[in-house]
Amino acid sequence: MRGNRRLGRRFGWLWAAYGVSTFGTWLAFDAFALIAILVLRAGPAEVSVLAAAGPAVGAVVAVPLGPWVEFRRKRPVMVAMDLIRCVALMSVPAAYALGLLGFVQLLVVSVVVGAADIAFNAAGGACVKALVRPEDLLVANARFESTTWTATVLGPPAGTAAIGLFGPVMTVVANAVSYLLSAAGIRAIGGNEPQPARTGAHRGRLRPGDLLEGWRHILTHRALRPLFLNTVLVNGLILATSPLLAVLMLGDLGFAPWQYGLAFGLPCVGGIVGSRLARRLVARFGRHKVLLTAGAMRACWSIGPAFVQPGVAGLALVVAVEFGLITCMGVFNPVFATYRLEQVPPDRIARTLSAWSVTSKLTIAALTALWGLLAALSGPRTAIAIAGLLLLTTPFLLPGQDHAPHHEGDPVASNP
Repeated sequence: MRGNRRLGRRFGWLWAAYGVSTFGTWLAFDAFALIAILVLRAGPAEVSVLAAAGPAVGAVVAVPLGPWVEFRRKRPVMVAMDLIRCVALMSVPAAYALGLLGFVQLLVVSVVVGAADIAFNAAGGACVKALVRPEDLLVANARFESTTWTATVLGPPAGTAAIGLFGPVMTVVANAVSYLLSAAGIRAIGGNEPQPARTGAHRGRLRPGDLLEGWRHILTHRALRPLFLNTVLVNGLILATSPLLAVLMLGDLGFAPWQYGLAFGLPCVGGIVGSRLARRLVARFGRHKVLLTAGAMRACWSIGPAFVQPGVAGLALVVAVEFGLITCMGVFNPVFATYRLEQVPPDRIARTLSAWSVTSKLTIAALTALWGLLAALSGPRTAIAIAGLLLLTTPFLLPGQDHAPHHEGDPVASNP
């Protein structure tokens, strides 16, 4: 399995669109929180509501979008979601220039962008599976993963510099433009995309059951169900402790902001390394063994920050822990994404991916709020330790055996 395998011009345009929008997103990382603090003089409660409630409400709004996306051509949907995100984000600098920007607008834009993200990603998964040969899916997903971690390394420092030079809304403008460029890249893919066909008595219109079909497929599938529970819980627990670690390092332990940025920026190189290793590891050891090993290893690191101390040694501990965690995620994520696409029949991809994203975002919001309360009662170090201990149990939720990929017309694979 060669890492330099050519996947064709059409995939190249999709990859370019993904790269520019991902870099724009990370360039504008925490932009709304910074605008709320610097421009609107918002307090901690308002910033927390903006960070948690916006994506959570966006996930709820996105529930009917999964079946809506399923029965439409995917690339026009992706272009439409890019344009919606562009317009929504551009309303922020426009209101700022007119002196009309308010907290409610930031919250509404966050909801719109969150819902559009879910719809775009649901359509994007189906688009990748249609453009790439089955044997090249891992190569494609590894390239997306490498691009994500590269943007994560470069985007936030560049965004912080841009805010310092050009003002608090500049990164929002750049993010909006990135979605416009992404839409142009997706349009450039070209070719004919067939209209998805509906069968049965309800042909041509959505059924009430379509809203739950994604969850029904996940929870009745013997391979996807444990993987779903594992990834949702792992992501939720890791992200729920992120604000607590910031409080611990920047507040209790007295680390400087640049040290905190270094502790989480430098280890992202591990994501690039892991994504490049994923294809070679699968070729040598097999997909299922890599999925289980990397999935288990990514759960073993988050207990480490509970023991961080002031000074260089403490900073080195956080860097090492984050590097190990992110490297394991860099290996796991493309293998997981490929495995998931293989297990889902073409006529359920959008609904399944949408249901997965909605559940993940709602779980992250709920666990973030819960762990914030836990930290208020017991302190951030104890709350981080509890999350780390819970993460050690998550490997038991990984699939116990490999399952054959779904083939169209195979009722066993599509509805086990």
